Amino acid sequence: MTDPCPCGLPAEYTACCGRFHAGAEPPTALEVMRARYTAFVKRHATFLIRTSHPVDRAKLDPRGLRTSFALDWAGLEIVSHDKGQAGDTEGMVHFKASIRLPGGAMRIHEERSRFSRAAGCWVYRDARG
Repeated sequence: MTDPCPCGLPAEYTACCGRFHAGAEPPTALEVMRARYTAFVKRHATFLIRTSHPVDRAKLDPRGLRTSFALDWAGLEIVSHDKGQAGDTEGMVHFKASIRLPGGAMRIHEERSRFSRAAGCWVYRDARG
């Protein structure tokens, strides 16, 4: 594998999250979560904006993502997920993302992300720590 996907699945980026970044719609909330994590790693602002709830899109500015893009994202662990399948209107993904700090120390960002459908597509709504 020459370019493994940062989301942690055993696939190359282009066959995994890269296809969503290229325009395909993720079919589940879990796949949106994985692709959003990968978008932070790959600094793909367009995907993050596209997969944010329409109410929040207007508030997002690609320049405002610089702080998150500057982090050294070091791994994703899916703790659990609930709903978020084809027939659902909402879903939740509980995850832990590892961030390598300058000097090598690690920090864990943990949240429960809520997703919903907007115009038939899964979008990020909000998070609880």
